[in-house]
Amino acid sequence: MTSLGNTAPEGFRSGFACFVGRPNVGKSTLMNALVGSKVAITSSRPQTTRRAIRGIVHRPDAQLVIVDTPGLHKPRTLLGERLDSLVRSTLTEVDVIGFCVPADQPVGPGDKFIARELANVRRTPIVAIVTKTDLVPPEKVAEQLMAVGELGTFADIVPCSAADGFQVGLVADLLIDRLPEGHPLYPEGDLTDEPEQVLIAELIREAALEGVRDELPHSIAVVVDEMAPREGREGLIDVYAHLFVERPSQKGIIIGHKGARLREVGAAARQQIEALLGTKVYLDLRIKVLKDWQRDPKQLRRLGFD
Repeated sequence: MTSLGNTAPEGFRSGFACFVGRPNVGKSTLMNALVGSKVAITSSRPQTTRRAIRGIVHRPDAQLVIVDTPGLHKPRTLLGERLDSLVRSTLTEVDVIGFCVPADQPVGPGDKFIARELANVRRTPIVAIVTKTDLVPPEKVAEQLMAVGELGTFADIVPCSAADGFQVGLVADLLIDRLPEGHPLYPEGDLTDEPEQVLIAELIREAALEGVRDELPHSIAVVVDEMAPREGREGLIDVYAHLFVERPSQKGIIIGHKGARLREVGAAARQQIEALLGTKVYLDLRIKVLKDWQRDPKQLRRLGFD
C-alpha cells in the first residue's frame, strides 16, 4: 500500500493494527464501532469472520487501518487451517496488535493459548482489550483486567464496550500512539478496501447465520455471481448470489418450511445491502450443496479461500 502524497500534517500517524482473540469475543463489533460504520459482519455464532477485513479510521492526526481477523482456534478442517494461517501471517505484518478478551467470560485455555502465541511476536506492541464490559458489573471488569494482566506483558490493558461506546475512543488513541509517522494510506472517506461484492456476500451470510443450528454456521458460504443495475429501471440493482452448504439436510434447514426461512434470510440481507449501496435491490438467492467443501482444496479455491 502506497501513501497518497504529501497531504498529512506534521506528526501525522498512519499504519495497521489487527485484532486477535478466540472466536466470538467481539473483534468485528469493536472494529465497526471504531470505524463508525458496519464493515464487518457480526453474529453470536463463533467463527463468523473468515477473511482479514480492513476497516479504516480517519482522524485529523492519524489514519488507523484495522485488520479484523478470524478467531484463533484449533483447526478441524482445511478451511480452519487456512484461517489460522491467515491470522498468523497478519500478526507479522501490522504495527500494533489488539488482543481481545471478553469481560463476561473467565479467562480460559483459548485465551492462554493466544497469549503464548503473542509472546513469540517480539517486535510488535500488544494492547490487551477487555471487551463487552456492558455485560458485567464494574467489579467483574476489574477482576478480568487483573486476570488478563497475568497472561503476559502488554503495552496497555484497556476495558471497553463497543455496544455502548465506553472507551472506544481510548482504544483508538492507544493503537494510534503506536503507529509510525507517515502519510494517509487510503483516501479520505474510504471505510474499507473490501470489494462491494464481497461485502454483499458477507451480509447474506450474516442473515443466514441467525437462528440456525449450532453445527450449521461453519458449513455456510456465499458467493455473489452477478451484480448490475437493472436495464431500464433507474435506482434498482439486481444481485444474484449462491448460498453453499455441505449436505442436503442443511439445505432444508436454510430453506425452511415452504421456503419461509429462506424468505426471511433474503429480506434481512436485502435490507442490509440496500443500506450499504444506498439504492433499492432485487436479491435472487439460490442454495447449492457442495459436499464437504471445507475439506476440499478445489472447492475452497472456488469459494475464494485460496
